[in-house]
Amino acid sequence: MADDLEVPWGIVFLPSGDALVGERGTARLLRVTPKGRTTTLGTVRGVVAPSGLGEGGLLGLALAPGDPDTLFAYVTSSSDNRVVRLSVAGGRVGRPRAVLTGIPTSTHHHGGRLLFAPDGTLFVSTGDAERSALAQDTSSLAGKVLRIRTDGRAAPSNPFGNRTWSYGHRNIEGLAFDAAGRLWATEFGEKKSDELNVIRRGGNYGWPVVEGRSDDDRYRSPAATWSPTSSCSPSGLAITRSTAFVGALQGQCLFAVALDGTSAGKPKAYFARDHGRIRNVVHAPDGSLWVTTSNTDGRTSPGPHDDKILRVRL
Repeated sequence: MADDLEVPWGIVFLPSGDALVGERGTARLLRVTPKGRTTTLGTVRGVVAPSGLGEGGLLGLALAPGDPDTLFAYVTSSSDNRVVRLSVAGGRVGRPRAVLTGIPTSTHHHGGRLLFAPDGTLFVSTGDAERSALAQDTSSLAGKVLRIRTDGRAAPSNPFGNRTWSYGHRNIEGLAFDAAGRLWATEFGEKKSDELNVIRRGGNYGWPVVEGRSDDDRYRSPAATWSPTSSCSPSGLAITRSTAFVGALQGQCLFAVALDGTSAGKPKAYFARDHGRIRNVVHAPDGSLWVTTSNTDGRTSPGPHDDKILRVRL
């Protein structure tokens, strides 16, 4: 679909079928048509690019429900990670306005995925900012799935009376709903196991006490795991046709995981090492998958015309 990009991270589709794509380090916002024509709308101001092997920058994107001119973005600033809103009306990138600030930041483990629920609330995934103990602190914004209103306040009926929806997470970069409205997430493990989880209200997913499956009923076990973590490193997530499609960075493939309710089958790899590191997977309006590579992020040698957006028919 497109090439010569620099770490394309977030993708959202406009009613026209065109996509808005954010580049992590440059903070550029691109518009890509279904025929692959790419134009630059502008740069999201205030984004601090990662240095070295850092993972911050312009991360997740989400369009406001019913308002394709308003974009929400998860960004790294000079002092924190934050959720901002900005106008993209007329093909121009407006000034970001802070919605939620103070999400802990570090070199790694930013989280960064945004996903609107049918009720208009916004789910936000955050990393532990390399301070693992924060993941078990329900009052901290780090190592969580947050649920907020569009003005940044805690959404009604959250389990702890604040923004926290679930906790005990190390680093979530993928969020998606299945056809039944269940929320799923991909999570980076440390060394033992990467995870695909069903996210439950108030659930404790164990980090840093537990990594992978556990017999301790205080912690929710994943539906699927990858061991060791070098075999996957799951980032983006799309769910369609009762299948979770997972972008694997170190695994350098697209994993397909059959779902049956809250149960998951054995992951199956597609395109293994054909395109390098796979960052994001998005279900497009035409039923295809748009898949982004992440070969210009400093962790591998880029191929010709990396990074790319690929279109995969199912």
